[in-house]
Amino acid sequence: MKPDAAPVTQYIRTLPDRCRVCYSCVRSCPAKAIRIVDGQADVIVERCVGCGHCVRTCSQKAKQVVGALDKARALFATGRPVAALVAPSFPAEFADISTSHFVGMLRALGFSRVVEVAFGADLVGRRYRHLYRHGAAAPLIEASCPAVVSFIEKYHPNLVGNLAPVISPMVATGRLVKRRYGADFACVFIGPCVAKKGEAERFADDVDCAITFVELRSWMEQAGVNPEVAVPSEFDPPHARGGGVYPLSHGVFHTAGIDEDLFSHDTVSATGRSEFLEALHELEQGDFSARLVEMLACSGCVMGAGMSSACQLHTREALVARVAQERRDMFDLDRWKTELDAASNLSLERVYDPEDRRLASPGSDQLAGILRQMGKIYPEDELNCGACGYDSCVEHAVAIYKGLAEDKMCLPFTIERLENTVRALERSQEELAHAQAALMHSERLASMGQLAAGIAHEVNNPLGVVLLYAHILKERCEHDPAVSSEISLIAEQADRCKKIVSGLLQFARRNKVIRQPVDLPAMIHHLVKTMDTVPGITWEVRVDMADPVAQIDQDQIVQVLTNLVTNAQDAMPEGGRITITADGTPARVRIAVSDTGCGIARENISRIYSPFFTTKKIGKGTGLGLAVSYGIIKMHSGDIQVETNADPAGGPTGTTFIISLPRTEGE
Repeated sequence: MKPDAAPVTQYIRTLPDRCRVCYSCVRSCPAKAIRIVDGQADVIVERCVGCGHCVRTCSQKAKQVVGALDKARALFATGRPVAALVAPSFPAEFADISTSHFVGMLRALGFSRVVEVAFGADLVGRRYRHLYRHGAAAPLIEASCPAVVSFIEKYHPNLVGNLAPVISPMVATGRLVKRRYGADFACVFIGPCVAKKGEAERFADDVDCAITFVELRSWMEQAGVNPEVAVPSEFDPPHARGGGVYPLSHGVFHTAGIDEDLFSHDTVSATGRSEFLEALHELEQGDFSARLVEMLACSGCVMGAGMSSACQLHTREALVARVAQERRDMFDLDRWKTELDAASNLSLERVYDPEDRRLASPGSDQLAGILRQMGKIYPEDELNCGACGYDSCVEHAVAIYKGLAEDKMCLPFTIERLENTVRALERSQEELAHAQAALMHSERLASMGQLAAGIAHEVNNPLGVVLLYAHILKERCEHDPAVSSEISLIAEQADRCKKIVSGLLQFARRNKVIRQPVDLPAMIHHLVKTMDTVPGITWEVRVDMADPVAQIDQDQIVQVLTNLVTNAQDAMPEGGRITITADGTPARVRIAVSDTGCGIARENISRIYSPFFTTKKIGKGTGLGLAVSYGIIKMHSGDIQVETNADPAGGPTGTTFIISLPRTEGE
């Protein structure tokens, strides 16, 4: 017999605007037929087996079953009589409608015949009883679930030989309808299973189309068909007996009349995603002792993705069981046996067509590289939390290699990377704020420099005249001590004004930086020797430089250091220690001037580079030293920072100014 080739059927599609990338579909898909690309969970048609788990688990309704209502309606337009093949799980979906009204509603839609697939289950069940009693001892997989069949053909082709060579109840019913009512009949299967759409295409000679209960509800609503307008009716013969419980877990054994002996463990029911996957794994390992395995992708067909019922599993099972018992008690046993015998020569055989969809796995080195890319450096980094949709970090890495996943699906890694990004943004924000403050300060200094230059030039000349005549008057009045003393005060204050104006001119002057190679340690040691050291002050110089030479303007940098040292001495009126350190990198040099003085108050730190701001006593400073130093450092494309503590409770007081300069002009 020629294998029944499996068509490439698109069962499910993704609505991109609803997909929130929660990975619930990845987590639930046994075939891993979901590819995450740019944050979108797309279904890979060639890998999908139609189980519908992704449809049920997606809370955002982003996964939608590809409908076949148009195809079903088109069958009526051909003029052919159309039969409805109703799955025995219908009571779980239409719990509020009686069986007779439900059949009447189907006839109102235009179906010429409404037939129970449960009778096809009776036929198939009898075949399984025969295989169980007379077949081989090797484990035999019941093959009524098309999702399981497709999964084995694609991902466990070595187990195809374990699949029972028996068609499903749906296909058996379609063959029976065409033989009994005419080959021109078109058959539309109505049930809870999405994968039945692909099976219908695979057995197109027996079943023309398959729709779900959800699609049927939509069809009835569009056509205005409801129990009030429908004429109660009965299913067309043949009528089922035990097949009504076939969609329940363990249903195949009950329908086939196979007693489940827990002592012999000859029969096993593996229903649901995790159970059927585990059973397949055990079969491949050769650890399976059962002879007949009921294997369903769902927890019974009553939980298929083609249903809209809000009832839980056991409630659905009870609804199906109740209707199945009512129908079993309704019909004559002898008549059922006669119908069964009449269909005994109906062909129920089938063969399978393996289509290996397994993807190559990465080598150990490749896997380790992907894990490193995911931030999994050490075994303890592999949290195996399942947030990505895969059971372990290794499975996730393998999926990345196969092109099915992305590394950003790893939630802990993404959170860590996000936290690093936030920290980097915070650092950038701080640097930006610092640069903005420096820019504003530079603009303020530039404006004040222009103002200071204008004032200094206007004031300098008359101030010189005042100072000159004050000294002349002082010489003429030497014989009068009282007048001479007053004139001396005038000269002293005029001289102080002269120094302030000189500082203003120096602050406003935009001197050009003349870079020359300078030996920094030699420059620092010469500065210490030539400084007028206040009694009680001690010095410490620490130089750690592999390359002591930097291209700077020596005179200007000496002026900066002189200003810093002068301020340090003024901050230690009772004595202390001044420490100058120098170090560097190939690109920059760093000079720090530290003191053990009183420190700078927190509220004054933002003002220390402002012109004329000083905390010294009146007459002790002009407030221009740090402003001038700041300008010199910036002209060197450098930076100056301050670290200070003025609170003895917080530790030793003192201040450190840190200067950073590029070694060369191009740095």
